[in-house]
Amino acid sequence: MKLRLILKMKKIFTFLVFCLFSYLLFAQEEGRQVISLNGEWEFEQTKTAFPPVRFTRKIPVPGLVHLAVPRIEQYDLFFQRPTTDAEMQEQHNFLDLDYTPMYNWYRRTVRIDKNLSEQQLFLTIKKSQYVTNVFVNGMWMGSSMECYTPIDFNITGATKFGEENEILIQVGDRAWLPSEAAGSTDKEKIRYMPGIWDDVFISATGILRVDKVLFLPSLANESVTAKILVRNINPPQMLVGARMEDRLRMEFTVREKKSGETVAQQTLEGLAKRDNRTYFELEIPVKDPVAWSPENPFLYEGEVRIYMRDRLLERHTDTYSVNFGMRDFSTKGQFFQLNGENYYLRGSNITLQRFFEDPDCGNLVWDREWVKKMLIDIPKSIDWNAMRMCVGVVPDFWYDLCDEYGMVLQNEWFYWQHRGWDEQIRKEFTNWVWSDGNHPSIVIWDAVNENFQPFIGNVLIPELRQLDPTRIWDGGHNALEGISGTSELDEPHPYWVLNARPMTDERAKTFYESNPYDLGDLDNWGNHSHMLRAGVPQLVNEYGWIWLWRDGRPAKLTVNNYNYYLDENATPDQRRELQAYWLQLETEWLRASRSIAGVLAFCHLTNNYGFTGDWFMNHIKDLELSPALKWFKHCFASQAVFINLVDQRYTKHTSPHKPGSILLFNMYGVTDHPKPSTGKVVLKLINSNGAIVTQQEMSVHLEPFLKNALPCMMTLPNEKGGYVLVAEYYPEEKNEAVISRRYLKVGDSQIEKYDFYEIQL
Repeated sequence: MKLRLILKMKKIFTFLVFCLFSYLLFAQEEGRQVISLNGEWEFEQTKTAFPPVRFTRKIPVPGLVHLAVPRIEQYDLFFQRPTTDAEMQEQHNFLDLDYTPMYNWYRRTVRIDKNLSEQQLFLTIKKSQYVTNVFVNGMWMGSSMECYTPIDFNITGATKFGEENEILIQVGDRAWLPSEAAGSTDKEKIRYMPGIWDDVFISATGILRVDKVLFLPSLANESVTAKILVRNINPPQMLVGARMEDRLRMEFTVREKKSGETVAQQTLEGLAKRDNRTYFELEIPVKDPVAWSPENPFLYEGEVRIYMRDRLLERHTDTYSVNFGMRDFSTKGQFFQLNGENYYLRGSNITLQRFFEDPDCGNLVWDREWVKKMLIDIPKSIDWNAMRMCVGVVPDFWYDLCDEYGMVLQNEWFYWQHRGWDEQIRKEFTNWVWSDGNHPSIVIWDAVNENFQPFIGNVLIPELRQLDPTRIWDGGHNALEGISGTSELDEPHPYWVLNARPMTDERAKTFYESNPYDLGDLDNWGNHSHMLRAGVPQLVNEYGWIWLWRDGRPAKLTVNNYNYYLDENATPDQRRELQAYWLQLETEWLRASRSIAGVLAFCHLTNNYGFTGDWFMNHIKDLELSPALKWFKHCFASQAVFINLVDQRYTKHTSPHKPGSILLFNMYGVTDHPKPSTGKVVLKLINSNGAIVTQQEMSVHLEPFLKNALPCMMTLPNEKGGYVLVAEYYPEEKNEAVISRRYLKVGDSQIEKYDFYEIQL
């Protein structure tokens, strides 16, 4: 009887212990809480590093200092609208400052609940330029020179729980960026606008927290590799025998983003160093994954839950999740491959740091609706699938939009001219890969623009390939300089009419006449023919030296071009027509070669009144398309037929065709799809009055990834004049025509007057 009573009491005691353990286990749920600090802050500027006595302005965060209200005193120096035409200018030396550098001060208060008093609080600023110092309740929390990656500050020791807390952030000027900082120089940029230009928030977690995490997919292996840095905030070992590490358990969960359905789970246990970061890695099988692509941007969510283990107690200290996509991007010979198939890139460039100089920039960069229209809707409407973030990265939500709606990116660091110390470059580039590496839209890391840097090429890129083997690296001109281990692609910039040097109109005229360009000849590669023989993919992400400002005036680098091909008194409409035609023909030239893996025109968004230009008109907030963007819909079509004839409207070295003569020429058909394309081509010759003088039709079958030659013959009219030859390609599954055009002269003399009919889109 007594034995049975003892056994019964043991069972009861065991049950009570189990209940107590379960209570402790679930009572210690801490996780992560996030307090957004986006919104209105107080703002002021000072000439010295001392805080202002009072704040007289308000400013939105994220944003840059030009958004302060009332405006900063030097606003008009940063945003100058030229009242005359641009003068030819090749570059600008940043050291030639025309303003006074200022310290920029942001201040706000935030109440932190008492129930967070046992948590660890970190202030995160995703992007802030240039040199950031953080103070909380009068205490200095730290400093950072990183401008393009997240910076974190542990503010726990300075926080007043249950009270209002003052947060003061000092942001310096570009002129004071330390020598060791990575990059941040652009010779086609004049003024560098400082400010906090991405999200700011406080996150509260337990003593173990996710510092950084990557979910790196392998579609071919049906798995995702989770790489994680765990931050242990416990103090380091101070006494002999004290702990140096803490036990933890991590749960990794993969869910479909849209449905929330769990598709994979894994657990990992280990030890986390105190007062340090500890690296862990785990491969997670994902059965029957759905591939991410621009055509089907299917997203997953990867979640990490951290539990700290101490004897019987297991405490949940942090939960962190990111979005990612199951996609493979690689190279094979001269091709890019997405998810195991050849994939051509078509698109453009965005130079956001230059756009920050635009007088009409305002707060558009942080207007989600405007950004989506500019970055996603318009590009997709003209059959673009790719974009290069050029000489500088962008706010994080831009990448989110590309992930969600499907746009692949070449993500380029702000590195053109040489700048920075090796160890700081390593720190910033590594942080860059960790912070942006979950975005499936980013398929190419671009380290350097039109330059070379031995440390980046020989040392850093090979290191970072180990961290992220799921993307390819563009090392700029490192490969051209014989620096090993760098680029997995080439990035040629075939500017045919390159005349950047300032020169008089007469010298420019001599230059152009001695270097005639066969605009429209799709077989003429000249000194660019090496691109066709290269053994790695050729990503042409700059071409078309024919920029305009949005009001139709030539940009600084193209004054001589327009003065030669038109004249100084040309109208904005005449210049826009030349620009659209020029870019259409050069795009056809590049896309007709099936060995060119990607064609990205320059530039989709940049500074108005700058060295170059974009293809919008009037106020940028309206995103009004110029003729160039409208014609891009045709020359960038994934299925197209291009005329192979030299232009005779703008080129000055060609002779007119004889009246009544027979014109023999080729057309080249291309399709970027893995399956053949069939349809018909309607050829029309249109006179200067808009009348069709001859028309013929032919059936077309286009094999994928080949340059399909289509021989043509046409009898030209006896009537002299200017004509436009139009090829309308109708793919079998579409009713809308893809148009190619060439201006022709029919006559006896080059000096005769020729008028042309202009097709309006």
